[in-house]
Amino acid sequence: MSIGTFAIRPLDPLKDADLLHSWVTHPKAAFWMMQDAKLQDVEREYMRIAAHEHHHAYIGLHDGVPAFLMEKYDPRYVELVGLYEPEPGDVGMHFLVAPTDRPVHGFTKAVITAVMDELFADPRTRRVVVEPDVDNKAVHALNEAVGFVPEREIDKPEKRALLSFCTREQFLAARGVAV
Repeated sequence: MSIGTFAIRPLDPLKDADLLHSWVTHPKAAFWMMQDAKLQDVEREYMRIAAHEHHHAYIGLHDGVPAFLMEKYDPRYVELVGLYEPEPGDVGMHFLVAPTDRPVHGFTKAVITAVMDELFADPRTRRVVVEPDVDNKAVHALNEAVGFVPEREIDKPEKRALLSFCTREQFLAARGVAV
């Protein structure tokens, strides 16, 4: 059964602010840590990301409709500075699936797979790095399903996080593709 087609486009901080605000303040997005954000806070945060040389945000489309948020960053300069020793080709990633009243079985795994496909489409990407909250068990399971291996817990200013890595080979193996 096909879940549909996915595409990713650059996020427009002003045009997408209303949509993003509804996503990041939804109770299901508690680990995004923007529950009390006002619309202007969301605009400001994504304007900051848009202006950052090493941090980028994208809207993921499912069959042409906005369905998820993806952030890509260089961990040498953003999020993980001083918390681990980056390797050449490391790319940091965050993703958030839009809340829905009609969940589709397997959709979130399809989203993270589309995100990883997008990141590994760049031949310079050798390894994807994530740092979800240690208490976010659902995302740990998703990460493991696409090949992430936890390394250790780290303390970030805003949370205790589980530092995990996924190489291109681990991702392909998790998808059942011979490497």
